[in-house]
Amino acid sequence: MKHYMAAGNPMQAQFSAKGSHAARHFAWHFDHGVGTVTLNRPERKNPLTFESYAELRDLFHSLKFATDVKAVVITGAGDNFCSGGDVHEIIGPLTQMSMPELLEFTRMTGELVKTLRNCPQPVIGAIDGICAGAGAMMALACDLRLGTAETRTAFLFTRVGLAGADMGACALLPRVIGQGRASELLFTGRAMTATEGLAWGFFNALHDRTDLLPRAQALARELAEGPTFAHGMTKTMLQQEWAMTIEQAVEAEAQAQAICMQTQDFRRAYEAFSAKQKPVFGGD
Repeated sequence: MKHYMAAGNPMQAQFSAKGSHAARHFAWHFDHGVGTVTLNRPERKNPLTFESYAELRDLFHSLKFATDVKAVVITGAGDNFCSGGDVHEIIGPLTQMSMPELLEFTRMTGELVKTLRNCPQPVIGAIDGICAGAGAMMALACDLRLGTAETRTAFLFTRVGLAGADMGACALLPRVIGQGRASELLFTGRAMTATEGLAWGFFNALHDRTDLLPRAQALARELAEGPTFAHGMTKTMLQQEWAMTIEQAVEAEAQAQAICMQTQDFRRAYEAFSAKQKPVFGGD
């Protein structure tokens, strides 16, 4: 869940601001509680490299301890989101690696998905054009996804002789679009159209290209201005309840909601309602 750290708390040194992060392998912009990650190699459709995988993994891990970042947007420069692993900088070298080295690579890529899912902030994907391979998995790991009519999403691992079971695809994709549709995409590697993605629940909405990033950032700001501790709890429960029975989930949510009822945001909401005003949340 999203933490709150008062100014005088002695643990401040362990919970630091991340808005000033100096990204090396992608662009990072921070404004009004919203961090925007932009994959910025548009001339190559924004592929991932060994370095960008690792830096993205480390960034999202560090967001667990960020005191200022309330929501995150991931997008791609130009008219594409991400074409997956760079053919020359990743695929080629992988063919020369030993099994232990390959396992270290696949574990590293999987860690990116895990840190995306485990960071307490809501993560919104603003997904245009090509969204393929590892790029499709980054999009899938987001909490919300906005696309355009031009978006094409392909889990194309089978097209390069690999299993569709990559970075958690066989666990995550069926939960989002259903087992049969996921099986089709993972076996064939074909691109899911934007219309299919919207109808199947992969996309929450489609927007014009010029509106995509502003709409994603506006949604992120709306979430950032909300009860961020409670948002973090919602994300935690959405993640944990996949492995629970209904009885366990109901009890877990009873405990989670009782915790949220102890927050100042819950009191603020009641007082604002009583005064016929809009609540101003503080995340505590």
